[in-house]
Amino acid sequence: QGYEGLVEGGDNIKQANWLSVSNIIQLGGTVIGSARCKAFTTRAGRLRAARNLVEHGITNLCVIGGDGSLTGADIFRSEWAGLLDELLREGQISEEVAKKNCRLNIVGLVGSIDNDFCGTDMTIGTDSALHRIMEVIDAITTTAQSHQRTFVLEVMGRHCGYLALVSGLASGADWLFIPESPPEDGWEDLMCERLGE
Repeated sequence: QGYEGLVEGGDNIKQANWLSVSNIIQLGGTVIGSARCKAFTTRAGRLRAARNLVEHGITNLCVIGGDGSLTGADIFRSEWAGLLDELLREGQISEEVAKKNCRLNIVGLVGSIDNDFCGTDMTIGTDSALHRIMEVIDAITTTAQSHQRTFVLEVMGRHCGYLALVSGLASGADWLFIPESPPEDGWEDLMCERLGE
C-alpha cells in the first residue's frame, strides 16, 4: 500500500517471490496496492516508516509514483540519518543496527498516466491507460453509429492532455478539449458546424 504500508508495517511488508508476481502482467492498475498517506507527510510518520524498514533490514527502495511519491522519497532520503539517530536515542534500535542501516538508497520511477515528466518517453501507466481508453472507444463507436448519436468521452490526465490527444488521434475523434489549449470564444458554434458537416 505504498507509503501507508511502510508506516503501518506488519503484513504490509513481506518478501516477494516468483509466485507473488505470477500471472499479474495482464492486470491494470497497481496490484501491490497504492494509498495516499497523510502520516508519511509528517516526521512522526516517516519515523515509523524508518523503524519498520530497519526492522526488516531494508535500505533500498524502489518508488514508483508521481510528484507526491517522488517528493516524499526525496524528503525521506534526506532525513534518513536523523531518523535513525532519533530511533537510537529513543532506544528503539541499537547502535549496531543504526550503523548497519546507515544509508538509504532510492530509485525513483515515474508512475503517472499523464506522461508529463520531461526526460522520459513514456511514464509507467500511460500505455495501459491508452489501451483501456481505446477499448472503451471501440466498444462505444458501433453504438454511436447505430444510434446516430454523438458521444462525449472524458479521460483522465489532470492538467495534462496527452491521453486525450493521443486517444483522440487514434480514434479519429471529431472534437477535442485539452488543458494545454483551452477553447477560444465561440467554440460551441464552430464545433456544431464541424459536427454538422
